[in-house]
Amino acid sequence: MSGRQKTAEYACAIIIKDGKTLLGRRAHFRAAYPNCWDFIGGKIEAGETAEQALIRELGEEIAIIPKNTRYFDKIVDVEARADQPPTYNFFTVREWDGGAPIINNHEHSHLEWFTHQQACDLSNLALPEAYRNLLSAALA
Repeated sequence: MSGRQKTAEYACAIIIKDGKTLLGRRAHFRAAYPNCWDFIGGKIEAGETAEQALIRELGEEIAIIPKNTRYFDKIVDVEARADQPPTYNFFTVREWDGGAPIINNHEHSHLEWFTHQQACDLSNLALPEAYRNLLSAALA
């Protein structure tokens, strides 16, 4: 067995309602991308599938339970760490239980619904080019 750590894998939601997508502004104290707008999600834990992690993370972070999730795409984040970049697996979420999403922990300071253009115009997207491409494809 090598001394190399396994690259981190994340499950993230492109939450879409009425032609808008939900983004969370990362808290100012977060190590990666502080104060940036980001998709909701988190690390896939040992023994979890990406979809199980997505369900857990959305419950923990914004108090919803996604229904009928669909795998959409992935981004490898070489900006974060070029030697072992994390991979973000994106799922579209158009239905959920639990009512309107709310901030349910300390990871985000704000939630907001954005049209495609509004989201693409944000100057502080966590991964600007990759997220703009992702949003264009998801909201097309």
